[in-house]
Amino acid sequence: MRRLGLDRLRPLLLALAAASFVLLLVVRERHATAGRATRAALLGARRGLDAYRADHGGKCPARLDDLRRAGYLASAPLDAWGRSLRLVCPGRKDPQGYDLSSDGPDGEPGGLDRIE
Repeated sequence: MRRLGLDRLRPLLLALAAASFVLLLVVRERHATAGRATRAALLGARRGLDAYRADHGGKCPARLDDLRRAGYLASAPLDAWGRSLRLVCPGRKDPQGYDLSSDGPDGEPGGLDRIE
């Protein structure tokens, strides 16, 4: 290594590897944080939606924004990426219930990274 002059390059390579590792951890944590924030938004919207349905004989609102206007939510429910949550009523899995989800980071409806 000394003959080739690579002994001076070793600390630079180690610093580059450490910086890459830290960057990977930061990106991974941001993604996890966005998922947790979206799940919290889903939970809040679900509570408001359940209260609305209890007061209206099990009927769902036409849109989630109607929950805000009716006073069941303080603000329109958004996911961590600033997009509206998706409500399907009656639900695909439970015809008596509803499906509430986020399209996920890519914004593709029904994509593989959706959050339910």
